[in-house]
Parts: sequence; C-alpha cells; structure tokens
Amino acid sequence: MRRGIPLTVLLSSVAVLTYPTSASAEDTPVTLEVTAGGLGITVPTGPVDLGTVAVSSSPQTISNQLGNVTVSDQRGGTAGWTVTASAVDFAGPNSSTISVSAAGSSTYTAPAATVTGTATVTPSNLSPMYPPGPVQTATGVSGINTAVWNPTIAITVPANALAGQYTSTITHSVS
Repeated sequence: MRRGIPLTVLLSSVAVLTYPTSASAEDTPVTLEVTAGGLGITVPTGPVDLGTVAVSSSPQTISNQLGNVTVSDQRGGTAGWTVTASAVDFAGPNSSTISVSAAGSSTYTAPAATVTGTATVTPSNLSPMYPPGPVQTATGVSGINTAVWNPTIAITVPANALAGQYTSTITHSVS
C-alpha cells in the first residue's frame, strides 16, 4: 500500500506596508505690482489766431477752433477726471481790453470728445470764459483712457474797439 504524502498547504500572508499619512503642505503668498501712470493734458502750443474783424460801431463776434486738447489718463484706475478752462481779458493797444468775464463776452464750446479706452466723457460749454469752469468730465472710467476734442472759442469785440492786435491766454487744467 502506498501511503500518501501529506500535503501541507502553506498560506502565505501578504504584508502591506503602510507609511505614515501625516503629509503636510505649506503655502507661499506671491504678489506683483502694477504701477499707476499720471493724468495729463496737452493743448495747442499757439499762438492761435481767432480771426480778424474790422472796426465797427456795433459789437461783433469772432470765433474759431482752438485746436486739439488731449487728456491722457494713464493712472489705470476707476477715478474720473474733470477739465476746467478759463481765459484772461484780451489786452490790446493803449491799454485797451476786451473782456472775457462779462456776460455774453466769450464762449468756450466743447464738442463731444473722441475717447479711447473706457470712459464716458461729457462736454460742457463755458460762458463767459472767466471764472474757470468745467468743459469736459469723465465718469465710468476703467483703466487707461484718452479724450481729444477741438473747442470753438467765440469772443465778442465791443463796439468802437481800438484797432490793433489783442492777446489773451486760455488755461486748461485736469484733475
């Protein structure tokens, strides 16, 4: 008789190695900066000739365009801006003057500006041209923008004004 060989079944156990699960993470804040530019205005260098009228016993109005006025807003923000304008009396021969501050003596007519960027620019006419007053106002600003316009200046030359050349200065400012 044959004897059987005992079979031994070996069960192997599989060991699973585990590592600690206490992993960690750290955050590093990172920043960058975008610097703001400026807010500026450029105007015609002049002199600008508004034209010629003949001496007269009646008041006369003379008008012409001043030339392009440009606001450049490089601040890169959301703050609006306002341009104000004013003039001083025209000085002429023999200490004569033509007023820009009397009612009906002068007018700054501001057309709609050509705008690049994001801004709503609203014109305002100024009459008389002294004291200073707003001529363009920007709202709804977002980022860089520019605005360009060419105003018309009208001056009333009084009756019996002395013949000769009269000069004035128109001042623009932006804030």
